[in-house]
Amino acid sequence: MRELQPSMSKQAILAVDQLYPLPPLILHPFTETASTVRVLESAKASLSLLREGAAESDQVELDRQLLEGRYAEVRMLFYVGKDIFRWMEQCLDTCAREPGLTGHVLHPQSFAQLLIKHTPDDVQEKLKSWGVVEYVRIFSRSIGIYSQFSEPPTREILQNNYLRHYYRHADYAFAAWRDLRKSPELPPENFPFILYASGEYTRMLEQQWEESV
Repeated sequence: MRELQPSMSKQAILAVDQLYPLPPLILHPFTETASTVRVLESAKASLSLLREGAAESDQVELDRQLLEGRYAEVRMLFYVGKDIFRWMEQCLDTCAREPGLTGHVLHPQSFAQLLIKHTPDDVQEKLKSWGVVEYVRIFSRSIGIYSQFSEPPTREILQNNYLRHYYRHADYAFAAWRDLRKSPELPPENFPFILYASGEYTRMLEQQWEESV
């Protein structure tokens, strides 16, 4: 099966002539220490399973590590997706109160396209400083995961085959969500936004409060 590419379908570009700053996208940490270890073990297990000649007992243990790591990845993507969906709702609310956008019907898909297809340079640089290079796939798959589940799924309800190939399910879920609404493409130069880690944003607010006292 060919892996679905997380490209955005072409939409009409919204014609605007002024700036509409969007709320900041605040992301909670992508990983926790225990989850990171499981993901790394999963990656090693995945490579080991490709090798021939491993004992059956080793294969069972490697498969267990693989599934645990895949589950940790699904949980991490779920929470990234939750942050992105919250941001998209905030963007919709902000734009709905802009007189210059009256008459334009926007949907979350417009802001997803802005984030994934037209990622601002400063946002890209911050992500890279965090060690996040494949952010396009991370963001699209996190949307796909979150669009399937209202709460992080428990390990027991996910079939092993789903976990082994969850990224395929996430890619197709994202494509299905993306195509639910035809929403205009937002010109990035008119809709700027900033990315913060949750801890970074909290510290910034605390500093502003201290300065205002």
